[in-house]
Amino acid sequence: MGGSVSPSGPLFTVRAALVLLLAIVVGLIAGILAYLANRSVPAAVLVGGGATGGAVLLFNTLIG
Repeated sequence: MGGSVSPSGPLFTVRAALVLLLAIVVGLIAGILAYLANRSVPAAVLVGGGATGGAVLLFNTLIG
């Protein structure tokens, strides 16, 4: 059981982590604003999820 474990690369690159972090922040802000606008949790989750997906595409294009 003393087999060697080969070191693998990082799970995320710094660029990928930054893109995901910024997208999550944008999604949270959009979701909070949507909740404050109409007090509907399901609508806020949908708005936040859509904003997160769009932000991933945007930041993936911008950060390179």
